[in-house]
Amino acid sequence: MLNLDRLRTLDAVSRHGSIGGAAAGLHVTTSAVSQQLSKLERETGQRLLAKNGRGIRLTDAGRLLAEHAARILSQVELAHADLEAQRGRPVGELRLGAFPTAARGLFPAALRTLREEHPQLRVRLHETEPDTAVPQVVRGDLDMAVVLDWYNKPLSLPDGLAKAALLDDPADVAVPADHPLAGADEVDLGDFADDEWVSWPQGEFCHDWLVFTLRGMGVEPRITHTAEEHHTQLALIAAGLGVAVAPRLGRGPVPEGVRMVPVRDEMRRHVYAVWRADADRRPSIRAAVGALRGSAEAAGSAEAADSAEARSARGSAGA
Repeated sequence: MLNLDRLRTLDAVSRHGSIGGAAAGLHVTTSAVSQQLSKLERETGQRLLAKNGRGIRLTDAGRLLAEHAARILSQVELAHADLEAQRGRPVGELRLGAFPTAARGLFPAALRTLREEHPQLRVRLHETEPDTAVPQVVRGDLDMAVVLDWYNKPLSLPDGLAKAALLDDPADVAVPADHPLAGADEVDLGDFADDEWVSWPQGEFCHDWLVFTLRGMGVEPRITHTAEEHHTQLALIAAGLGVAVAPRLGRGPVPEGVRMVPVRDEMRRHVYAVWRADADRRPSIRAAVGALRGSAEAAGSAEAADSAEARSARGSAGA
């Protein structure tokens, strides 16, 4: 009889390509992974791993069993979904991932709603970027992830995932208070062709979007500083060190010395939840989507009120 936990370990090694990667994905030690694989080799009477330089590779038998393991684990996921659906209410554990501004702007209210309405559901949140979160959902390391793409640059999703739209998140340009365009009613991104930029770290989806968008306007961006957190970006702008694109979701108070200027051709991020289609029947998935949509609706209403107040303030200043 093949042990399911050991098949899950072999599947993780196959997906990650290493003992260390499998251990990180399973949240266990490398020693625990090695022990599970040794037991699986004894159970099957086959050698499943072979050394490959400093790393390892799956043998022919290992690859064959890993293919079966992936199918078996998918069926187990379907079984869990069916059992949860049979009970008719969200129960068990739900592992969620979200990019930082969604984790800050959507999840506190959504998680509170899930705790109050579904006390038998244990929810765990992990902050992670979309390009990491999507493979984690595909592998089964996360049950659901909240991800984003931009109005002019969609995020490519692999087959086998379901998705639900949550909200569109407008973005402004954040500039120092003494910038010549700080008091403008609207701007174009091309107006900042000669400015230095503060951006997300290189290789992240939003960084690549900024470069793609500006180059599409014939502007080669001068990205001088990069920072993961929006609050750090705004602190750099307050110090007069550049300008940045600033989405409104999860923004929080704007520091002294920073002004937010709306963009004439509105820039928007599309924010949505993704999960494996074979888990579509789980009540916990539906409950999480509902809670996130409620939180998104509240965030959108608050953002609209803040924007109206900002427009009124600019109008008063102009008068």
